[in-house]
Amino acid sequence: MKSSDVQTRRLLLTLGLGVFAGALDLNVLAPALPVLGRAFGVVTGDLAWIFTIYLLVNVAAIAVASTLADRYGRRIIYQLSIGTFALGSAVTILAPTYSYFLVGRGLLALGAGGIFPVATAAVGDVVPPSRRGAALGAIAATWGLAAIIGPAIGGVITHFLPWPWIFVPNFPLAAAVLLLSRRYVPVKAPHARGPIDALGLFLLCWGLLAAVDGILSVRADVGAVGIVLLAAFFLRERKSNDPILPLFLLRTPQLWKTYLLEVVIGILEGSLFFIPTVIVTAQHVSTAVAGGIAALGALVFVAVIPFSGRALDRIGSRDVLFAGCFLTEIGLAIFALGFDSMPLAIVAMIVAGLGFGALLGAPTRYIVTNETGASTRATAVGLLSQALIVGQILGSALIGSIIGNLRSEAAGYRFAYLSACAIALVALFITSTLQSRSVERSAPLEEAAP
Repeated sequence: MKSSDVQTRRLLLTLGLGVFAGALDLNVLAPALPVLGRAFGVVTGDLAWIFTIYLLVNVAAIAVASTLADRYGRRIIYQLSIGTFALGSAVTILAPTYSYFLVGRGLLALGAGGIFPVATAAVGDVVPPSRRGAALGAIAATWGLAAIIGPAIGGVITHFLPWPWIFVPNFPLAAAVLLLSRRYVPVKAPHARGPIDALGLFLLCWGLLAAVDGILSVRADVGAVGIVLLAAFFLRERKSNDPILPLFLLRTPQLWKTYLLEVVIGILEGSLFFIPTVIVTAQHVSTAVAGGIAALGALVFVAVIPFSGRALDRIGSRDVLFAGCFLTEIGLAIFALGFDSMPLAIVAMIVAGLGFGALLGAPTRYIVTNETGASTRATAVGLLSQALIVGQILGSALIGSIIGNLRSEAAGYRFAYLSACAIALVALFITSTLQSRSVERSAPLEEAAP
């Protein structure tokens, strides 16, 4: 085995461990919510802030970490992200009140927000385009694995141990990543740009926070403030000599189509949130059975990710994404028409799992890392992560609104998931306009230019 291959594998191990830690923290708390509520004397409705604050801070953290990684290098920002993640774990464990616990949760999100986009950018820096799809697929698979086993780990820990033990595994994980990153994550900054635009960063972070909070809380006034701040940010970026978000990224058809597609994929993913509820209500089964059916789709999704990553290197991103959109469309259609049948619900989850395995994780990141140079790669990937989060919020809000506004539950469920099918058709159309494999490979972009 070549020494370069060994170095690449060790890099992927280092990055994968970090991504696994961040993804695990997002999912491990779900079974512990009743225990946390009793421990802090918090009613069920207020427990939603555990996830809301994580999402809000995560969106802003992606922007901060991405732009810093493009200026000061991948290693230092990756290490700072992991260190902040460990600090957040300590704060949550020692939190005397629910407010302090939420502060720790915010620190966890601040650290996790820098892990995935910086890891993806580092892969783009080191791994050649011919093997990049497989590498990104491996990283994405660790994220998917954590999404599956996270609730199980959280359930086991809270059953046998006090809830703070949920965060204890974060410390050895963080220590291992910090030690490995000193040797294997690239240290050199890809491009020495000028000083950070503090005003631009302020407008971006608070604009994203307000916009996302407006969507989550269904408050038009807060959302409007977010839109105004984001509009001011884009105006600022047009005049800045050292923009946080190089706007020329959005002028490339392949890139802006990919960002738009990522929002649509996020909407489709967000629609999955209500599937266990639909199954419980329509088939009168336990939450454990419904959760098992949903978990089956997640298992298929994780199993497919590595194969879809390798397929990127063979057939190109457009064909992989098109297959994913098509299978997702079929899976959602089967569920919309047959959610009251156990066999059809199982088939729907398997088919949709195959589709999401080809959509999430590697394909869109493959496009972005190929279409951007090292100096803007982390920023470009960070924007992709933000697009997915916004889509997830829109998707869960849309499906929830449709279900809640129709008098008949069955009709609401059916119309909601037929609407998701229509959105999948939009994704199919966008995907069909992306570059073919021959064009994608003909002129790889080493450095974007305004």
